[in-house]
Amino acid sequence: MTPLLRRGVRAVALTLAGYLAVAAGPGAAVAAAPTYELIKGSGSSWAGNAVAEWVAEVDAKDIKVVYTANGAAQGRKDYANRSSDFGVTDSPYRGKDPSTGAVDSSLGRSFAYLPIVAGGTAFPYNVTVGGKRVKNIRLSGETLAKIFTNKITNWNDAAITKDNNGRALPSIPIIPVVRADGAGVTNQFTTWMVSQYPGLWQDCNGGRLAATDYFPLNCGDARGQQRAQTGSDGVMNFLKSKGSVGAIAMEEYSYPLAAGYPVAKLLNKAGYFTLPTQYNVAVALTRAQINNDPKDPNYLTQKLDQVYVNPDKRTYPLSSYVYAIIPTAANDSKMTTPKRQALTDFLQHSVCVGQSAIGPIGYSPLPVNLVQASLTQVNKLKLADPKVVFDASIIKNVKNCHNPTFVPGKPSENYLAKIAPFPAECDRPGQGPCGDDVGTFNDNPGGTGTKTPGGGASAGAGTGPGAGTGGAGVPTVDTDGDGVPDAPAAAGGVPVAGADGSTTGTTSDDISVVATTLDPDARSGPPKILGALVLGLFLGVLVVPPVVGQLAGTRRRSR
Repeated sequence: MTPLLRRGVRAVALTLAGYLAVAAGPGAAVAAAPTYELIKGSGSSWAGNAVAEWVAEVDAKDIKVVYTANGAAQGRKDYANRSSDFGVTDSPYRGKDPSTGAVDSSLGRSFAYLPIVAGGTAFPYNVTVGGKRVKNIRLSGETLAKIFTNKITNWNDAAITKDNNGRALPSIPIIPVVRADGAGVTNQFTTWMVSQYPGLWQDCNGGRLAATDYFPLNCGDARGQQRAQTGSDGVMNFLKSKGSVGAIAMEEYSYPLAAGYPVAKLLNKAGYFTLPTQYNVAVALTRAQINNDPKDPNYLTQKLDQVYVNPDKRTYPLSSYVYAIIPTAANDSKMTTPKRQALTDFLQHSVCVGQSAIGPIGYSPLPVNLVQASLTQVNKLKLADPKVVFDASIIKNVKNCHNPTFVPGKPSENYLAKIAPFPAECDRPGQGPCGDDVGTFNDNPGGTGTKTPGGGASAGAGTGPGAGTGGAGVPTVDTDGDGVPDAPAAAGGVPVAGADGSTTGTTSDDISVVATTLDPDARSGPPKILGALVLGLFLGVLVVPPVVGQLAGTRRRSR
């Protein structure tokens, strides 16, 4: 082969290789680095630890996010007043707060909601007996409701003794701790009260049967044992203070988990006391009814009445979702292309790969159908500004999110809910209470050591008696401490529902969510046939001719 011919063939080969690489898809080429601007958000402190986790993760990608966990009500106001680029809220805009009458609207700013995280509203407490903190208190829903409406005021109350199978606590005044600011956790709790204990809540809320972000301290009385604190950190700081023995608060599970404080096990509809682990929350939310009308301003928001009474034994009743609020109008005066790009990439990370990190710190990852719905909402940022880079193909193929709720090849199955451990028999009324660690398992499937915000492992991470890891990373319980995992309780043929609330004939052993378009066979990178062609072309044109030429030259010289 002459030098001229060889150069021509190489040029053709390189051109073909470049063409094939482009045809292989976006994963085969390196895109130019996007341009970002600092973005600011505010709102839910309930979701604050999850958002902080994602903010830290995207910082390595040069995406700068400042998030202020100032409460869901203030977050909605900040967004409406254009003081923020995005908000985070537990409830949608309602025109006005149904209990206080406070204005609650976007004031004309365009918006869309997208689910970003699930979790459980927990009830951490500080009760000590003989100088030792009690860590396995159980409460029925009615008992809990009466504590926060000042109907039960002492830890030795007969109702608490009954919930704990006759184990009486000493005479310690109960100090219910509520939020002083407009808070999503207050909305979560009062929404549950309206649904499950309307009479108790109406009496406490001045005769109004409506949920609210603003808790009526001491049910409107001038005096009482309740204490109000600002922010999730304020609540936990009070709970940890020296004068707080007897206190019980309401907060997202991640806060007491990080602080090493116990939370009450709540009695569910199936008759078991459970904790707000990522598994129990995932099970509970299979009954959530999601607004699936894209034309509705409240698209993707939740209705939780069926969650509260989910008959699965593993349910944690006060489970819910939290939402980001994003601007969708092309003429939004607060937004620029670099800001929209930063918000797009931040939210894509949060609802995709970011979900894998939040279970062990006290939240529960989104199911696949809501991941895809959220990514569809993220795409609206690109629709508002075509200069924003967003590969919408991820909406149909989310396999690289590494979300514990779904696995390749089974797009309609909520894996985390399916493998959730069943509660121990000592967590039933009339039995127990169980040991401190029973039912606390919260690692990711196959994981070891529960991560807490800020790193490290939490106390009671499910490594002692009553918790462990079964085959294929399936958590199990060992109630008798003999080292042999107990067999899961029978599902009982309980019908379950997808995220849209529709019931099916399946049992809790086959929990599923809304069918999705997750591609079980997709692979990242170029298709195998294209890769083989490029490799063959490279070897056949760029490598083989020089080798052949060298061998031919050697033969000529040997002659």
